[in-house]
Amino acid sequence: MSADAFLDRVFAKLPTLTFGKGEFASWTYGGRPTNEGVGLVSTPGLDVGRMAARVLDVGHYAGNVDHVQECRVVADPAYVPPKATRFYQRVKVPVLADIQMELVITDHGERDGWRVLAWHQLDEATSRLDPKNGARSEYNVGAWLLKADRVAYALSSAPRKEDVGRLKFAALTTGADAAAPALVKASVEGMVKWSRRA
Repeated sequence: MSADAFLDRVFAKLPTLTFGKGEFASWTYGGRPTNEGVGLVSTPGLDVGRMAARVLDVGHYAGNVDHVQECRVVADPAYVPPKATRFYQRVKVPVLADIQMELVITDHGERDGWRVLAWHQLDEATSRLDPKNGARSEYNVGAWLLKADRVAYALSSAPRKEDVGRLKFAALTTGADAAAPALVKASVEGMVKWSRRA
């Protein structure tokens, strides 16, 4: 599985996003318990190359990206950095849970004037993770779309229900959909800030 089909859905929604009229769009897909979504944030004067380098620098997310507790590159000859990198990530959802997964982030180059960096989950590797270290992710796919004056961030994710229980699952799915626009904005602003740090 790759992020290609997800990217097609995201690019279909991008034309509906305009500053001041609607910077976030979401939609249901495949009966999943969370919506897929994409948000747009104004980023005047963005250095696209530097931002892309930060997005691909998964080994340094912890301490630089909010809520990332652990993130490390996993050596795998099937994925050769910087074009593609396999990595393990554990994130903290405040108050609710730690969620862990194995992902691959890939540089997709240019598409329709955007620099595209996208990731997808490695489902079998994620299934093998020890749930004592955090709830495993059921699915996780997303993308960064970069231009010199704007960034779009897209995401679709949910934890495994058996790892978190019914009430936390509801908070992490229905609650996540409600919080998605603010999460997108905060994620973009945080990554832009890191990219501009000396």
